[in-house]
Amino acid sequence: MKRKLLSVAVSCALSSVLVAGCGSDTANTAFGVDYPRSDTDFWNSYIKFVPLYSVQLGMQLKTTNSHNDVTALAANVQTLVSQGAKAILMAPQDTAGVTPTLDDLAARKIPVVSVDTRPDAGQVYMVVRTDNRAYGEKACHFLGTKLRGTGKVVMLQGDLASINGRDRTEAFNECMSSNFPKIQVFGEATNWDSTLALQKLQDDFTAHPDIKGIYMQASFGVAPTLQILEQRGLQVPPSDPNHVFAVSNDGIHEELKDIKAGLIDATVSQPADLYAKIALQYLKDAVDGKTYQPGPTTHNSTIVQIRPGVLEDQLAAPLVTADGATFGPVASVTADDRSLWANNSSN
Repeated sequence: MKRKLLSVAVSCALSSVLVAGCGSDTANTAFGVDYPRSDTDFWNSYIKFVPLYSVQLGMQLKTTNSHNDVTALAANVQTLVSQGAKAILMAPQDTAGVTPTLDDLAARKIPVVSVDTRPDAGQVYMVVRTDNRAYGEKACHFLGTKLRGTGKVVMLQGDLASINGRDRTEAFNECMSSNFPKIQVFGEATNWDSTLALQKLQDDFTAHPDIKGIYMQASFGVAPTLQILEQRGLQVPPSDPNHVFAVSNDGIHEELKDIKAGLIDATVSQPADLYAKIALQYLKDAVDGKTYQPGPTTHNSTIVQIRPGVLEDQLAAPLVTADGATFGPVASVTADDRSLWANNSSN
């Protein structure tokens, strides 16, 4: 799983299914990047990686931050275009509300790369994300195996206005229903908000003190989960029958640290580094007029067609556990695996 940095010299070989060749010089082209938010460790890591890889790729960036507000995103895009941006990289958190902005950019022939999320409608050059349904399925198989197919589980959902929240929720529920029908799932919409997650989790444990599993759809849920477990005397080792198994999504450094300390049990590592690196490369490719088709890439991923005219590069996102065991059909890696971006010494 080791990932070496792609050099600019071989950037044209990004995908084995590349159709058009390299050609134009984008050294003097301005590229626009809107950061979606800066209130989580994951997105702060992404914000750090973007300028790092832009330097390696020789790109001039104009940046904004929409702070999880689709109206701010629309205004920021107008600002970036007025500053001369010839292509836009964004991560819309409201994947339905971004459609008018995408339509406007398409009318201006300004290509868009969407990272982490896939817009519900509208034209994009490429989507760079992981298979978010697999997130829910991996969490399901981990918890289902650990609970031996029975018990009660809380799912702290993200924002259901986001394709990510919907994908993770639907896949987790479907997997549980098909594979572990005796496990009862309590879904709680939290809008990626830790304060709301704390309130919902407190309510769930009050009503169901025998809860044995928690699925956090992102790292926003870790702090409230640890707080509730500590308050209720449930912060005990996995060998203890009172242990509550907790699995998160993101793969930030603190999650890996918590796994090794036995505070949580698993996470799915979402590649903040590759989100920045691969998305920026596609941004250059868009300006260069390169085109892609579905198929494998040279960076251990697969491009798939989501709907006519919309391609998605689905990057690898491994399940991370303390022992690197296999859970049903899902293999895992250990929390100290050096291939994980959060274990990289440069982070």
